[in-house]
Amino acid sequence: MSEAKGGRGAQLKHTGLRPGWTTGACATAATTAAYTALLTGDFPDPVTITLPRGQTPAFALAAEELAPAQPAAGRGASAGHAMAAVVKDAGDDPDVTHGALVRSTVRLLPPGSGVVFRAGEGVGTITRPGLPLPVGEPAINPVPRQMMRDHVALVAERHGAPGDVEITISVDHGAEIARSTWNPRLGILGGLSILGTTGIVVPYSCSAWIDSIRRGVDVARAAGRTHVAGCTGSTSEKTVVAEHGLPEDALLDMGDFAGAVLKYVRRHPVDRLTICGGFAKLSKLAAGHLDLHSARSQVDKPFLAELARRGGASEALAAEVADANTGLAALQLCTAAGVRLGDLVAARARDEALSVLRGAPVTVDVICIDRAGNVVGRSEPAGP
Repeated sequence: MSEAKGGRGAQLKHTGLRPGWTTGACATAATTAAYTALLTGDFPDPVTITLPRGQTPAFALAAEELAPAQPAAGRGASAGHAMAAVVKDAGDDPDVTHGALVRSTVRLLPPGSGVVFRAGEGVGTITRPGLPLPVGEPAINPVPRQMMRDHVALVAERHGAPGDVEITISVDHGAEIARSTWNPRLGILGGLSILGTTGIVVPYSCSAWIDSIRRGVDVARAAGRTHVAGCTGSTSEKTVVAEHGLPEDALLDMGDFAGAVLKYVRRHPVDRLTICGGFAKLSKLAAGHLDLHSARSQVDKPFLAELARRGGASEALAAEVADANTGLAALQLCTAAGVRLGDLVAARARDEALSVLRGAPVTVDVICIDRAGNVVGRSEPAGP
């Protein structure tokens, strides 16, 4: 990307920080190598995968094991298995999973079985509702699952196989590492989650990223943009582009730094600012938090319960919201009861943004999305 352009890519380049790979990308690479070895007897090393946005990184294998089919008493031959492992490189991000060994063990299943996921040692299991997976499922998030399915299908097509496999993902010392995450509090027990929506870990040095946000605003203003958007990630960027048709240099990757966007736009105004992000993150802004990182602010369920009351929720529903496992669970409870909690959060987040802008000539609107990018709440535009 050229230096003159703005947007997410320019911001990352401006920080000088090295990006890394998510656990989901590592699991996909390990799965691709293991399944290839199971079909051919050879592990590709390095193994190349395609990420959701088209990048094609190559991963070196840190461990591999091939157990060929063996006779099983009274049942003919067992399918055997292949295991490949990749060391997670989080780049310059201070990620607790940096250096973790992500393993994938692949076994063949009977035709028609599809792709089945299992949680191995060090990968958690969902035990409470409100997460993007049902209770009892391995904590392997939807996008990494799809990445693995897609790569299994590609390998199967290449070698004339049906593509029916069991994939067991494990992380060495994952249960110990998970104690430093929010997994136990969320009811993800036994280890880590396999995460990632783009496959890339975007590194966040607070000072470097905030400086890149300021540069993004400067570039947008210099290009004559009168409408910019602060987005929490790539999914929210796509939503804003679909909603408003904004060009790349009008998109600010604010990440968790909502306050940095608002304070700089206060001093360097644009006509309109759209803030778009996940419902849970923007509920933190609605509650008055300007840093939306999970280590520095949490979803305030009693606050959401009070908003729900104001939106017509019964006391019984408000009590359920206050006791919900996650912000998503609170939203689902209200949606089922016809209470528009997403709109209430968006309106309150907009008002908090306007209070930080302190009368600057900026019109603000807020869009809340779910993990799939569906709009679950929006505010009307408002200004000083």
